[in-house]
Amino acid sequence: MLKQYDPQTAKQTILKRMPPDEFPVSQRVLDGITKIFGEALTPEQAVTKILKDVRMNGDSALKNWTQRLDSIDRQPAPVSKALIQSALDSLPSMQRDALEKAAARIEAFHRKQPLTSWFTNELGGTLGQIIRPIQRVGLYVPGGTAPLPSTVLMSAIPARVAGVKDIVIVTPPMQNVEGRTQNMNSALIAPIILAACAIAGVDEIYPLGGAQAIAALAYGTETIRPVDKIFGPGNLFVTLAKRQVYGVVGIDGLAGPTETVVIADESANPAWVAVDLLAQAEHDFLASAILLTPSQVLIEKVQVEIISQLEKLSRAEIIVASLENRGGAVLTRDLDEALQLANDYAPEHLALSVSDPWRWVEKVNNAGGVFVGEHSFEVLGDYLAGPSHVMPTGGSARFASPLNVMDFVKIVSLVALDEKTVQNISPIAATIAKAEGLDAHANAALLRSK
Repeated sequence: MLKQYDPQTAKQTILKRMPPDEFPVSQRVLDGITKIFGEALTPEQAVTKILKDVRMNGDSALKNWTQRLDSIDRQPAPVSKALIQSALDSLPSMQRDALEKAAARIEAFHRKQPLTSWFTNELGGTLGQIIRPIQRVGLYVPGGTAPLPSTVLMSAIPARVAGVKDIVIVTPPMQNVEGRTQNMNSALIAPIILAACAIAGVDEIYPLGGAQAIAALAYGTETIRPVDKIFGPGNLFVTLAKRQVYGVVGIDGLAGPTETVVIADESANPAWVAVDLLAQAEHDFLASAILLTPSQVLIEKVQVEIISQLEKLSRAEIIVASLENRGGAVLTRDLDEALQLANDYAPEHLALSVSDPWRWVEKVNNAGGVFVGEHSFEVLGDYLAGPSHVMPTGGSARFASPLNVMDFVKIVSLVALDEKTVQNISPIAATIAKAEGLDAHANAALLRSK
């Protein structure tokens, strides 16, 4: 089940990166698009049509697409504050306690991140940078096969710490929500999601998913005011929609399938390595769980453990498909080669299950998060270690960072020069302006220098 690869073969298969456009789209998805739109379209073309419709027709388009795609015939409307609080109050005490403790750790971590404006008088007058929070943000919380209250906490709490004024969440309506009420909106969102929103201090919640939700956040409708920046992972259609609306609004990035690389040596506990790989593979069919190790013995022990543990897991079908298509074990020459492969791959999560993990941390260049030692396992990062679990995927850890407080603020440059400095540097500006052929620029500088 956990196929074994040599490094060269792995580079051409499970460690090979491809842009989102080149991910294979199943015939079932293409047939579904044809059925819904009445013509054969690519996912990109389908998203373009939905975005344009919502931009032009607002709430009526949202209602139409929610009915066509989710089989739910409801007018767009936010969930009431009373129902959000009711979901929190009725949550089982053990679940509420877990969410509140996770929220406290996430908030404590993000409050450590420096967010300070600064000023200097060393360059003449006053120069500096002013930190200002983004005023209104939209957070997409995937629905998929299970509610994800952890994503609410991991997205909304950094926004709240940053001082964002309005935090808006959209999440796909769920048709079979355990414990749902008959209210038209609360019935469509799992109570635990609403409870997490209450704990995280979310301002607005809409049962809305897919490309139409991204369009509503970007363009606004009669019911939903547009936001300034959109965050959150989603399926292919959500990702394509975020890419198309970028420029109208900001986006955090383009999320792909989740991924974990475990680097392990002969000292690693094979049962723990196996369960970490299984936990990653359980997310969805496209999730990637990869073991890099110089130990053939460990690979064999992990393979045995996976077969044994899989028998007790409810999402075995998803795990098997994930491991067979996107996962594997790579036998490396040594740990140095394993680190090099990991840096080239730039995984979302990198776990160091080795005897002296701190020795290798300084060699990690590209990873969304590095989990140091077998006790710092990735699942804790998913829920309450502290940093946001929204991390760069698809190799974007080469240039991108995990979601953090800085994503929810912007920098305003401040220029307040004194007259002496202006007299001294204006001729320099004029010289550069003339070299660029911009006479008006040069004159604006020279007039100040007289």
